[in-house]
Amino acid sequence: MFVMARNATNGLLQKAKKSKSDEFYTQLCDIERELQYYQGQFEDKIVYCNCDDPRVSNFFKYFVTNFHSLGLKKLIASCYIESDNSIFQEKDYKTGFYCEYFGKNNQNIEFINFKGNGDFRSVECIELLKQSDIVVTNPPFSLFREFVSQIMKYNKKFLAIGNVNAITYKEVFELIQSNKAWLGVNLGRGISGFIVPDHYKRYGTEVSVNSDGQTIIATNGCLWLTNLELSQRHKDIVLTKEYKGNEDKYPHFDNCNGINVNRTQDIPKDYHGLMGVPITFLHKYNPEQFEIVRFRKGDDGKDLRINGKCPYFRILVKNKKI
Repeated sequence: MFVMARNATNGLLQKAKKSKSDEFYTQLCDIERELQYYQGQFEDKIVYCNCDDPRVSNFFKYFVTNFHSLGLKKLIASCYIESDNSIFQEKDYKTGFYCEYFGKNNQNIEFINFKGNGDFRSVECIELLKQSDIVVTNPPFSLFREFVSQIMKYNKKFLAIGNVNAITYKEVFELIQSNKAWLGVNLGRGISGFIVPDHYKRYGTEVSVNSDGQTIIATNGCLWLTNLELSQRHKDIVLTKEYKGNEDKYPHFDNCNGINVNRTQDIPKDYHGLMGVPITFLHKYNPEQFEIVRFRKGDDGKDLRINGKCPYFRILVKNKKI
């Protein structure tokens, strides 16, 4: 039974970023909903959940449960321990720890202590990263830039949950633009919510308490980012609108020879120039259909403007098929 409550304030993830309140634990249902699209890419691979307490992590639970059906070689999970207030951490743990699972029946999973705190950026965790093939986790939102940069530095495959605004990070956008990373399948309400500590302020758009007494906050502002192959990202966006005869609906930017398009579904099928589209366009982006030219800036290097006003972040794109 779920007990529901509503709170009108948005921006939970931004508040978390500022306060470094990063304890947003992924629900198993959301992991299952996304992972179904990557079947066949885990065979004979070592998966590393590098921001996960294996005692409670639903990522660890998912991969243990599906170890043989996915054909995994090994599963590793490592945990960051800070001696304060996590709802899941115990006061007698002084260092971080990790464990390895090989899929053997009745395997006794041993927790091996780190010398340090188990931060994914630590030398000890990087050594585990080096031996892995795919990283799947929910990293601290305030450290998402560093997480992605580290993954790319060591040339690893990954699937991770982040704030939608991570798209606007220079490091992340450049990866998407160069076709080195892309959005996963589920976005926004496609991610149902996160388990958070009871002491968190309930300023999400939706708050619930599940049957286990855990507080769930639905932020409606998250995405999956990955470089695992997805067939969906090669499907063309179906374009039905026309620019010719509807020019008044597509105002030109003051500082760029291009038009503004407020919604992805409004992209005209007959316009071959630059178009400024919302960041949610990237959820449907097909690199064979569109070219990403640049993010947010006009020809003068300043934010795109329409009649002197700046619309919310725009991505300049061109249709390759016209």
